[in-house]
Amino acid sequence: MLQILGAPRARRPRRTALAAILGMAGLKAAAAPGLPAMKEPAMQTASHLTPDGRLGDILRHPAFAGFARLLLPWDGRAYDDAMPLRQIATLLPYHSRVDPVIVTSALNRMIDDVRDGQPVFHAIYSEAQQQAQPAKANTGLFFFRGRPGASFALIAPGGGFAYVGSVHEGFPYAQAISEAGYNAFVLRYRTGQGGIVATEDLAAAISYVFRHAEALGLCTLDYSLWGSSAGARMAAFIGSHGVAHFGGDALPKPSTVVMAYTAHQDLGTDDPATFAIVGAQDGIAPPSSMEHRLALLRRSGTPVAYRRHDGLGHGFGTGAGTAAEGWIADAMEFWQAHRAGSATGRPDNN
Repeated sequence: MLQILGAPRARRPRRTALAAILGMAGLKAAAAPGLPAMKEPAMQTASHLTPDGRLGDILRHPAFAGFARLLLPWDGRAYDDAMPLRQIATLLPYHSRVDPVIVTSALNRMIDDVRDGQPVFHAIYSEAQQQAQPAKANTGLFFFRGRPGASFALIAPGGGFAYVGSVHEGFPYAQAISEAGYNAFVLRYRTGQGGIVATEDLAAAISYVFRHAEALGLCTLDYSLWGSSAGARMAAFIGSHGVAHFGGDALPKPSTVVMAYTAHQDLGTDDPATFAIVGAQDGIAPPSSMEHRLALLRRSGTPVAYRRHDGLGHGFGTGAGTAAEGWIADAMEFWQAHRAGSATGRPDNN
């Protein structure tokens, strides 16, 4: 079973959903930061998703009204409402080991939060910015709350800059991180325009979180950036060059960058502590490419942790049921170890 660090969130006295799962085997404006969303009558009894459901159950779910299409990978694609959720992996061609049970568990966490009156979606660009550049309407942040005052992680899923694989390597990561007590965000960024534009969205998202930190109830010290494949390149770009370099505010770099299966080679002059994981049989981002970058980081004095797992290819997500299972907990422990002044092994309010 995936081990989760730190105390569970106090507001829901039940076994965490992700632990239970792993043990078994058009845009709605976000509520103004700091203002609770009103509970809609329909949400009092809104049903959970199951792997036996259909894609239309996501697209038409009342909890996701107005932003449901941003949960799914592709921009501008006409989805088949009747597609079984057990086939959701077919929407993620660069990913492997997509588990519909894990996918629906993370989506159900958001359904629960909306039912509890908590907004889960936040637009990172104003209406004027979206009108000026319509592709910016395809962006936003999904918020998984942890303990009030705890640090935050911001996750950029992969997809070759062609799509955004949040359902596989975004929401499940955030679910695990928030259940450990940290606050977690998943970024929906612009696709089809390459890595620099996508990283500009990441910089805008970090800036948004910092600007609204008090209303969101979190601490901005020692935050971490997580990314998989293309998303890992984005996280590393910010770690190497900073938020302002990509059009964001003048903000501190993350204390830790967590990178899953990417061939990113760029380096800065003061890179953050880096946790990296890859499958030994990855034909898209060969381990040798990641190992070359990590060697350069070590040579510069950057703390590095590295996991390489046999039998795995590209895009394995949480690694549930494989040799990589538990890597998210390992990455959180690494992040905790490289947070200034913290040696407790759990999130705190500093």
